[in-house]
Amino acid sequence: MFEIESLPKGLFDKKNTPLLSGILRGVEREALRTNLDGQLSLKPHPKGLGSALMHPQITTDFSESLLEFITPPTHQVDDLLYNLEAIQKFVVSQLEDEILWATSMPCSLGKDSEIPVAQYGSSNNGLMKTIYRIGLGHRYGRSMQTVAGIHYNFSLPNAFWAFLHQEQNSLDELQDFKDKGYFNLIRNFRRHYWLLIYLFGSSPAICKSFVAGKDHHLQMLDDGHTLHLPYATSLRMGDLGYQSTVQESLYVCYNDMLSYIKTLCCAITQPHPTYEAIGTKDDSGKYKQLNNNILQIENEFYSSIRPKRTARSGETALSALQNRGVEYIEVRCLDVNPYSPLGITREQIYFLDTFLVYCALQQSPPTDKDEAAKILRNQKRVVNFGRQPNLKLEHNIHGETDLSVWGIELIEAMRPVAELLDASNHTEGHQASLEMQKSKLVDSSKTPSAKIINKLSENNLSFAKYALDLSSHYNQFLSTHGLPESITKRMHHMAEESTNEQKSVDDTSKQDFDQFLADYYKQYSLCSGS
Repeated sequence: MFEIESLPKGLFDKKNTPLLSGILRGVEREALRTNLDGQLSLKPHPKGLGSALMHPQITTDFSESLLEFITPPTHQVDDLLYNLEAIQKFVVSQLEDEILWATSMPCSLGKDSEIPVAQYGSSNNGLMKTIYRIGLGHRYGRSMQTVAGIHYNFSLPNAFWAFLHQEQNSLDELQDFKDKGYFNLIRNFRRHYWLLIYLFGSSPAICKSFVAGKDHHLQMLDDGHTLHLPYATSLRMGDLGYQSTVQESLYVCYNDMLSYIKTLCCAITQPHPTYEAIGTKDDSGKYKQLNNNILQIENEFYSSIRPKRTARSGETALSALQNRGVEYIEVRCLDVNPYSPLGITREQIYFLDTFLVYCALQQSPPTDKDEAAKILRNQKRVVNFGRQPNLKLEHNIHGETDLSVWGIELIEAMRPVAELLDASNHTEGHQASLEMQKSKLVDSSKTPSAKIINKLSENNLSFAKYALDLSSHYNQFLSTHGLPESITKRMHHMAEESTNEQKSVDDTSKQDFDQFLADYYKQYSLCSGS
């Protein structure tokens, strides 16, 4: 048995039960638009959805075809799921001869150069967003821009932080204490997020069109159109997704906020020969990428979790962090759940909350480069071989450790947290979700990745056909069970308002783009302390 730390005793006092009832949570769900045959849609962003630049809940991610749905922050899981369902029902109602793709890995893709890059209008902000994505296409290929995921946004209430602040007799200002607490959470999350990949990874197979003309280590399934690895969990989180050798060599320090800001700023301001070879502009003066550096902006660094602060207009994400501290964290290692029309389930949300509160409450020693390398190796092992019997991971104290043993130990350590969350929120869901996740560690065939591989193998199904069937079924469900008229009117109003806002922004954006970009990048030199 591993040693498990005790939780602060005061949390178990009945008077403190409400401390964990004020968690704010939100979801960003990505979904490709495809035609009815499962081919990538090449149509522009549907007009009925409004402006992808200005709409607060419906936008696009890297590709014009990759929609992103953003729920407003809420204290209630029921509200989160209702909002996510309402957004997707409205979106489906605005699609013509198109459906939303149900899985993280994309549908059948044509030529890489034909994949449409997201467009955001003629304003400087809009141009910057599009050029950034053009740069990603040059750096990683456009097919990468069709991979979808779930991002889970999470913040603990001020009352919770104030309780810990007093419990620990901290002399820090409360925001400084919160910043340290969130970075403690992040370091513990990084040590253990392999568990999320194992439990919820849902991309063990892909359509072979995704890697056409590329080197890969995947095996062909019997159908002749599907590539996979027998024990894979989430190929999206491996070398096929948002990973690169350039980024793997980048060490970002999570020991405190200043170190995090400085290491990322360094990457955004440091040229890299590979990207210098691409160049910033072509011979006609048209931008090919925002810069020649390791990262164009901080969003390009694909981490499993990010500290976040809502940025103001024209403000970089790192400047917002430096100026006002951590507001929430964003979990980024979740595949779209193909067994839910919404892409995520209540069970997952309950587990994520338990996991994140557990990470916040445990001691979190600083991370060095050696531990960061172990974390990456563990990620790769679970991505490619997570369901392999007796798979070993590198525990920071105990060395090579059986994945299932370590996972079950973590589940057991989380039980008091699940009990607290259930008591605070008047549910039994957190404890029930722990049991469901524990069963996957006892029997790997219960994981979504195993279910997908078994379904494909037993029925001689291609990944593309299976994903198309799921997508068609979910789109039918979303279409059949419509929205109340009041919600439909509100969604139409939001779309129209966002379109008008973009027109206004496009019409009033007068500053030269080169100067706009130079002014924007000045913020990175400030936050790096240079």
